[in-house]
Amino acid sequence: MTPQTALVLFSGGQDSTTCLAWALDRFAAVETVGFDYGQRHRTELDARPRILGAFRELFPDWREKLGCDHLLSLDVLKTIGGSALTDERKIEMGENGLPTTFVPGRNILFLSTAASLAYRRGARHLVGGMCETDFSGYPDCREETIKALARALDLGMATHFNVHTPLMRIDKAATWTLARQLGGDALVKLIVESTVTCYEGERTLRHDWGYGCAECPACELRARGYEQFAAR
Repeated sequence: MTPQTALVLFSGGQDSTTCLAWALDRFAAVETVGFDYGQRHRTELDARPRILGAFRELFPDWREKLGCDHLLSLDVLKTIGGSALTDERKIEMGENGLPTTFVPGRNILFLSTAASLAYRRGARHLVGGMCETDFSGYPDCREETIKALARALDLGMATHFNVHTPLMRIDKAATWTLARQLGGDALVKLIVESTVTCYEGERTLRHDWGYGCAECPACELRARGYEQFAAR
């Protein structure tokens, strides 16, 4: 690996797929990492290899850059439980003002674990799809949290990681636009057809913006963003 190697936190969703294209457009070598944390559904995890295969097939300029994929277990989050993403709970706003889909510490664990892997792989660039513009209010998606964590990772591993969050300050419509700028209509179509954003893991109901229940907060954000993107 080289100093220009990036490790992308890749879930199989819209945001992380856009971030993967962003990294491939910028770095000499790119690896991906996903996390099995005991999600209620595995549709995102199942989508990951299909999307990676499509990247290699559709984008020859990126093919040689795209290296190993890693899938790590963080099922401690399932053991802790209490979230609508890990347990059979209703998706709604909780008494603490956060949606019940909030998994406490998820992005903190994701980024910390990715940094450990990056350290071993010789990668010093970490790329994540965290965003505080169009999001569900999760505190571990906020730029302040990511900056603090990046500093802790540098101190704790006696190195320097460049933590990139290219979606942090843009909304979902701009995320669709960025995907088109990076990979053209082929990437937009791939995101529509193959990525999984829906909290329910719905893969039978097809909409202009992709598959999903169209009712959960993640589907609502994605649909509204696509509508604004398509109208431009």
